[in-house]
Amino acid sequence: MKHALLPALLLLLASCGRADRVPTIGSGCPDDRAIEAYVSDFSRGIPTSALVADGSMEAARCAQGKLVTRLESSFGRPIGYKVGLTSAPSQERFGVTEPVSGVLLENMMLENGAEVVATFGSRSLYEADLLVLVADSAINEAVDARAVLDHLEAIYPFIELPDLVLGPGQPMDGASITAINVGARLGVVGERIEVDASDELHRSLADMSVVITDDAGEERSREQGRIVLGHPLEAVIWLVRSGVRLKAGDLVSLGSIGPLLTPDAQTTITVTYEGLPGAKPVSVRFQ
Repeated sequence: MKHALLPALLLLLASCGRADRVPTIGSGCPDDRAIEAYVSDFSRGIPTSALVADGSMEAARCAQGKLVTRLESSFGRPIGYKVGLTSAPSQERFGVTEPVSGVLLENMMLENGAEVVATFGSRSLYEADLLVLVADSAINEAVDARAVLDHLEAIYPFIELPDLVLGPGQPMDGASITAINVGARLGVVGERIEVDASDELHRSLADMSVVITDDAGEERSREQGRIVLGHPLEAVIWLVRSGVRLKAGDLVSLGSIGPLLTPDAQTTITVTYEGLPGAKPVSVRFQ
């Protein structure tokens, strides 16, 4: 599987100075001018306004569709989906009762050990995560996490680098997060784990301890896989039930296994998956 690197220009733009302005927000599905203004701020790492202001999920999905289409020129073709707000703490924080979903684009994916400026976005964050690679479309008929495993080709350790981008005073609810494509910006992909669809692998995904450490040896987070909807693969079940039809070759980001954390410059962050067979650490260096 080939992972593209984000063009250097975008990373340089993301490290430029911030502006104090926050554009006025509207309601309903945003027009093309609003999308262009958002993309301009997003590219420069400037805190921006919500694309929807009325809490409408219909408007949010419309906005996300327009935004993803616009971002393809810089970030490449869609390669899958991300599921966000998959833990009880994150749902409580953002006032939702179920997850949200966004679209992953090809050039968002970085190689293991990638170097990224700590201020890669306006609200730069990182989180421990997992990617799964869909083997066949029969996954859409899976009724539980164990059945999902039968239709996966591979699992990848993953450090997602989201950008919540919205400025002070902007709504931060399920609709506004959906509209901004659930903050998708970058992610670091670890080494492939072949899926054997065993009961042991199914259990280990829930029981594993996912540990974030820095290069000083400090443990920044430790959480079990089950924090994601009781079992990480339940994120796939939710995604399909939300209306997404998966196909062979799609990637799915399962959601944060632990808290959203803020990058520190000149720091290497490593995520290990204790108890997950075949999993090797994945790391990112923040400059």
